[in-house]
Amino acid sequence: MMLLPQNALTQHWSRLVEHPLYNGIWFQLTWFSCVLGRDAWLPLSLTLLAMHFLLVQNPAQELRRLAPIMALGVAVDSALSLLGVFNFNGDVLAPLWLCVLWVAFATTLNRALATFGRWRWLAAVVGGVGVPFNYAVGAKLGAVVLPLAPWLTTTLLMAIWALLLPLFYRLAKRPMVTPEVI
Repeated sequence: MMLLPQNALTQHWSRLVEHPLYNGIWFQLTWFSCVLGRDAWLPLSLTLLAMHFLLVQNPAQELRRLAPIMALGVAVDSALSLLGVFNFNGDVLAPLWLCVLWVAFATTLNRALATFGRWRWLAAVVGGVGVPFNYAVGAKLGAVVLPLAPWLTTTLLMAIWALLLPLFYRLAKRPMVTPEVI
């Protein structure tokens, strides 16, 4: 058996983590872990997230790229929770498993879901239709309670996400500024 040099092995895994199919499968596993398992499966969800950061070529740069998307996503979900659109079965506005899910989602914008970000109108349509569907599935699985009338929740989420997803793509594509070492 021939062993690959460490650098070649690292490059192989770094290329794999960037592949849209790999990212899509990894995201679905993380989504199911977060939504089905919530707090009980948090160790698995965090392990999946750690695996991503271990495999990317530059974990610090990846974190800097994903952090604004995660922060904005958690802020929007927290605001919707505060306004009574969401209830995450507790006193928290956004549980930790949801924060993990936001980081995982942010990884898809330049990988598995990159195609939708090529055109602003497509991102708006996908955001307005696809994301409310995901929240509905999460509600059916018990991860979130949607206490408002279904038509109102759907209308609010469609409008918010038709604006939000194009913004997320814009954030994901912004050039990275690396801090200078003195």
